Amino acid sequence: MGLGALKTQGGKAGLPARRAALAILADILGEARPFDDALMRAHTNDFEPRDRAFVTALVQTSLRRKGECEAVLDRFMSKRLPRKSGKTSLILLLSAAQLLYLGGPPHAVIDLAVTLAREDRESRHFSALINAVLRKLVGVEALDKPHLDVPQWLWRRWVKTYGKKTAHDIARAHLKMAPLDITPKTDVEGWALRLGGIALPTGSVRVAERQGVIEALAGFDEGAWWVQDAAAALPVKLLGDVTGKTVLDICAAPGGKTAQLAAAGGCVTAIDQSVARMGRVQENLDRLQLKAELCVTNALDFPLGPLFDAVLLDAPCSATGTIRRHPELPYIKSEIQIAELTDLQARLLAYAARFVKPGGSLVYCTCSLEPEEGEQQVESFLAGHADFARQTLSPDEVGGAAQFITEGGDLRTLPSMNIGLDQGLDGFYAARLRRQ
Repeated sequence: MGLGALKTQGGKAGLPARRAALAILADILGEARPFDDALMRAHTNDFEPRDRAFVTALVQTSLRRKGECEAVLDRFMSKRLPRKSGKTSLILLLSAAQLLYLGGPPHAVIDLAVTLAREDRESRHFSALINAVLRKLVGVEALDKPHLDVPQWLWRRWVKTYGKKTAHDIARAHLKMAPLDITPKTDVEGWALRLGGIALPTGSVRVAERQGVIEALAGFDEGAWWVQDAAAALPVKLLGDVTGKTVLDICAAPGGKTAQLAAAGGCVTAIDQSVARMGRVQENLDRLQLKAELCVTNALDFPLGPLFDAVLLDAPCSATGTIRRHPELPYIKSEIQIAELTDLQARLLAYAARFVKPGGSLVYCTCSLEPEEGEQQVESFLAGHADFARQTLSPDEVGGAAQFITEGGDLRTLPSMNIGLDQGLDGFYAARLRRQ
């Protein structure tokens, strides 16, 4: 949604949209609810597409720029808000995000903020404060300190793992909305031309400008391609030619990698414990006219039987590599959750290894920036499984992008690594292991 469209949302007609944005932000920051779930709970399906886009832009900008907005607001507040101040802080955050980063008529933004405050039993006592503080924000220059938008627990981790400069680069990359990447079944160059995008060296197509709904784009109805971040498309490539080979795809939903394997000629068995998500995987495979055997079960309950030529485990993780797409993640995840996930990942990896034929390959991957969910997980696995060895990767296997290959020979992409149109890609980790 363009800046001009956002500015038209300034009048009273924008009040329902702001009510929805406030409810969504309260759900995310108060209940640790994912954005998509909060969006659904706010009943925004009843909105016009333009209003729904405005709500999304307003909430996601508030999350992407949360630290910077709060730093500016603090300049004009003599003391902290009391505990019983209702939604005052959220109203200030939403309004600051629009005034500082999205534009819009200041008088309308402030007027609507005061209206929202008066509708809340506890916030109404702070309506005058909201009015006064927001008036002081008019004309104030926005900050350019993206590290402020990263919660301290996460910032400390990234500085320790990647160094301060790269941590800054990652934080800056998260301020931009992720581009639309697709994986065509065939003819990458042709679909790049038809969709007005570019063919990335890794085999994905990056659509230059998002226009309208994805389902309306050429090739969608005939199943010529599916949406998949360029980084998410890399782990399957590490398995090499899977034509005619048996492949087990563990934790398969939402199904992009399942589609890749099936399109490459693999005999795919895909498992995931979510009935709803696997239903969507089947719908996507039907649209793409691809086949795979789907099994709805907990991966740790999948019965041992015939071994597979290749196994792909896209393990559940903190997903900190996808913050560009999900800016709420830093505020709904915690270090405690990461510790819990690493335990699950270790169990899944050990169980997945039992399905690999001698001489077969096992690819472990996560969309996390955290080493406990990536490099450390694989090192721990190898220390306890002498029958497996790391197969180092070469740049040729990832479109010549040497920056994606770690010193140890694994795959590690960062949101700050530019690829195509000077845009980044999701943070991903993958390692290829071979059973001796």
